[in-house]
Amino acid sequence: MNSFSAKILIIGVNPYVLLPASLLKEIFKKAGKNKGPIPVCGTINEKKFTQTLVRYSGKWRLYLNTPMRKSAGIDVGDIANVEISYDPSERTTPMHPKLKAALEKNKKALTEFNKQIPSRKKEIMRYINSLKTEESLERNIKRAIGSLTGKDKFIRRN
Repeated sequence: MNSFSAKILIIGVNPYVLLPASLLKEIFKKAGKNKGPIPVCGTINEKKFTQTLVRYSGKWRLYLNTPMRKSAGIDVGDIANVEISYDPSERTTPMHPKLKAALEKNKKALTEFNKQIPSRKKEIMRYINSLKTEESLERNIKRAIGSLTGKDKFIRRN
């Protein structure tokens, strides 16, 4: 693990820190790439995190979501003490059994789901997995199927 300290900045509504160039090079080398999202893990103020480095607006950023900041007791403008390394572990988003069953019942929706780019599939599965009540789960699975078959909107998209 490599460590550094950085001021927490914000772009739009998204707090982040910038990594030192030498540390980025080391992470790129371990990841075997310097494009696309790069999985990382580490600590912020000694609190563990799992996150993804992303390049946005010409800079590689480690975005600090609300749970990360709350756990570490820091916010925008504070200095974060970060230990970070490339995370080679597999990251998969499971498909909710009810979404799987609904897709299997609707072949057109399944075909369209399978045509989606990986990040869109993950977005749908994460959203469905995050729902807390049976009512919202049922309603949103129905909307997802409707969206995939062109009949409804889901997650702000047609």
